[in-house]
Amino acid sequence: MPWTVGVLVLLWLALAACDSSDPQGDASPSPTERSGYSYPTAPAVDAGPVGGRVEVQAGALVGSLVGGGLDRDALAGLAASGDARQAWLLSDLLRFVQSPTDEAELVSAFERLTGTDPREDPSFAESAWRSVTNHLIAWDLPAAPGYVSHKADLFTAVEPRWRAFFADRDAQIDWRLVSWGGVLIDDRPEGDSEPCPQSCIPALDDPQLTGAAGGDWYPDDAIVFAVVVRGDAVAFPKNIMEVHEMVNLTVGARRLGIPYCTLCASAQAYFTDSVPSGVTRPVLRTSGLLSRSNKVMYDLRTRSVLDTFTGRALSGPLHDKRVVLEQTSVTVSSWGDWKRAHPDTRIVAQDGGIGRDYPADPLGGRDNDGPIFPVGDVDPRLPVQARVVGVTAPDGTPVAFPSQEARAALAEGKQVELRGVDLLADGSGLRARTDDGRELIAHEAFWFAWSQFHPNTDLWTP
Repeated sequence: MPWTVGVLVLLWLALAACDSSDPQGDASPSPTERSGYSYPTAPAVDAGPVGGRVEVQAGALVGSLVGGGLDRDALAGLAASGDARQAWLLSDLLRFVQSPTDEAELVSAFERLTGTDPREDPSFAESAWRSVTNHLIAWDLPAAPGYVSHKADLFTAVEPRWRAFFADRDAQIDWRLVSWGGVLIDDRPEGDSEPCPQSCIPALDDPQLTGAAGGDWYPDDAIVFAVVVRGDAVAFPKNIMEVHEMVNLTVGARRLGIPYCTLCASAQAYFTDSVPSGVTRPVLRTSGLLSRSNKVMYDLRTRSVLDTFTGRALSGPLHDKRVVLEQTSVTVSSWGDWKRAHPDTRIVAQDGGIGRDYPADPLGGRDNDGPIFPVGDVDPRLPVQARVVGVTAPDGTPVAFPSQEARAALAEGKQVELRGVDLLADGSGLRARTDDGRELIAHEAFWFAWSQFHPNTDLWTP
């Protein structure tokens, strides 16, 4: 008897849970550099409606995979339709197929629909799904009408609790870019410190904090993500953040939600107590979904999706209220340098206050060789995973400073400035201010993440 997608996913998650080195539950790392490869010209598309027969075939194809097989007649019909927009559906199916034969047939259908053989992409051997999806993102190919409905049927077969995200017809979520991150939703009540009943990335609510002296368990050369709110400094050890990827707590009498996207190397801090009148304070959680390798976070109370990189609500009641969460800066520093610069800092307790043991390197170098999820084409001005400090300049222009080069320049006494933004050292991290000394919001991220959310960013060079 064929297994359904849901059963296969649960088996996948159960096996992944046995590997404590990877809380995301994904496969071992593999390089994704596309040396010498350029994406071919995007296929031509018809902006018209989808024919009734093609729509039936798309629905049958999704239904067959959900049921544990692959309707080859429906796939053949879709491939022969000439509607390249259907390639997005093939991309989603490739994320979940288990059989090499099914994968090969989906790839052949993609080639017939788009006129592009993805096997010529050097990254194809590592992941057919990632290669196909990278092509589609790079092309910015439109999706067919009805695509979101088919995607909802597929994804909610994996995790029914995602249904609320698909239900909002006015949502500004670009569903083409959304993929499964390998885990299920974290919807535990606020303050629940128990592990998820099934695989999820569990947020840490109101962790225990200790003074700097109480943080002697954490190596001085290890990384912390640090915030300062109204003079109250708090450091978050990287190894704890890699396990939880989301913290909700109070700092400087303000309520903060701090997502950490391990795939983007980006920790950000949002004031969740700064929302319009009549809006209940959000409680941030990890959905288990990704958008161009950036984690998709949501509000536990309203099931509203928020853009993790910008804090803008994309769906649900928070989107209806046009909520954009206010940010504060996150500084990436070594613990030793941070506590020397901020002797009154606090740090998350060794067990998080929940009696948990945290390995020194939870991810085991998972992201060392490049993105493991689709990101599409990447701005070639810097390597994909070069770390940059991103800032919005006073005139509204996004600006990126390569972190390593900026630190070196500051160490030599040079000014690091672009478009009215000055960088300064804080511990061994970097902060931003205007020429007249006003603090600017800044955070560090991989170049591919910053540049895809800010495609017109200016780039400082030494």
